[in-house]
Amino acid sequence: MLLASETGVIAEALQARPGLPWLALSSAARPREITEPLGIWLLPQAQGWGGDLHCAQATLPLLTESVATVVIQHVGSPATALPWLSECARVLLPGGKLWLFALNPLSPYRRHWLGQAVSAHEPFSWRRSLRRVQLQTDALTLGLGARWQCDVDARLQRGAGIRAAYVLQAEKRRIPLTAIPTRAIRPALDVAG
Repeated sequence: MLLASETGVIAEALQARPGLPWLALSSAARPREITEPLGIWLLPQAQGWGGDLHCAQATLPLLTESVATVVIQHVGSPATALPWLSECARVLLPGGKLWLFALNPLSPYRRHWLGQAVSAHEPFSWRRSLRRVQLQTDALTLGLGARWQCDVDARLQRGAGIRAAYVLQAEKRRIPLTAIPTRAIRPALDVAG
């Protein structure tokens, strides 16, 4: 149900930069509705990533600044994510967006995943991890998914509220090179006189 609620938002994120490569790290297989070409869909495995290609978790076999959009869907925790988040930041183009989907620990819907091997974290924990890898996060968290019932609800709301999941967006920004103005040469004052 929750993954179905997120599919449309993921499709929109991948279509936002048409013709440019994308990367998705997800705890679920690639949905049939995601038809955008030029992308790689990876799933966490015991020894790294699997899916469209197999690689170590801390080393993505992609060129630096070669991906326009990165989607992270319910993968890992903020405490252990820094190695692969650094790789996501490395492969992201300047101006590229990262979309992070995570479970909302404050949602009453959490009763559906309690007792399973799933963890939920506050948005500020993920924001801190994204900032550590030099990505600039949006101030607004978007909530999506059900509140109480098992319904597909893909409508985004401002703030996570009590929705089952939330979306954080981050961008790779570069500080432009700016020439430092040279100091004007001032004539010495004639003190004699």
